[in-house]
Amino acid sequence: MGYANARGSVLRGVTLETAPGAFVCILGRNGAGKSTLMRTIAGLQPPLAGEASLDGEDIASMRPAARARRIAVVLTERPTSPALRVDDVVTLGRQPFTGWAGRLSVEDLQLAEDALRRSGALAFRGRYFDHLSDGERQRVMIARAIAQTPRLMVLDEITAFLDLPGRVEVMSLLRRHARESGAIVLLSSHDLDLSLQLADAVWLLDGKGALHVGPPSELIAAGHVGAAFDTSEIMFAPDLGRFRLRA
Repeated sequence: MGYANARGSVLRGVTLETAPGAFVCILGRNGAGKSTLMRTIAGLQPPLAGEASLDGEDIASMRPAARARRIAVVLTERPTSPALRVDDVVTLGRQPFTGWAGRLSVEDLQLAEDALRRSGALAFRGRYFDHLSDGERQRVMIARAIAQTPRLMVLDEITAFLDLPGRVEVMSLLRRHARESGAIVLLSSHDLDLSLQLADAVWLLDGKGALHVGPPSELIAAGHVGAAFDTSEIMFAPDLGRFRLRA
């Protein structure tokens, strides 16, 4: 996994597997390869070797339309949709199912409304998307992903612009959605404390080419979390389950 240029591979010999309904947090310091891993899994970037598969099918080999019906992606960037209202943005999640005519069925509209409700964005319907705050926009983008009814949701640093209550609410709703829908939810995050509290499993990139996988408690006990993030100023305290200043 990596790039076919001077940057080369980021991870080698990685074997990962996760069950339906799992909420998985991908952790690692900047430059460790989180976004590269997620883009490869989502089929946005071809692997240098091997494959990422969903329900036994190679994701990179899927036709774009088929991939869009099974995989939803929400990225870090601040999204903009001039002149579109919240309802329009969310119903775009149904586009892979509407065919060339793009006509929304009653079921499509019901799925969109349910997605707004699940994401806590129902109060925003009717408003212009670009008039929302960053946190409100992210909820709408999550609603669009939920409306897509995917088997796999890939969310890259989507809590970056949220305050603490917002991060807790978004991560909790994603975990709940994974369990209720049976979808796999992969979330990369710099919010280490929350991820270690809420994730069913953690994929931890140590920045040295290794990937540690397991329940948060196991990675903490094995010292992998501290080894990946400890600096001269901060250290992970296993007894507290969070980071603290060395001083």
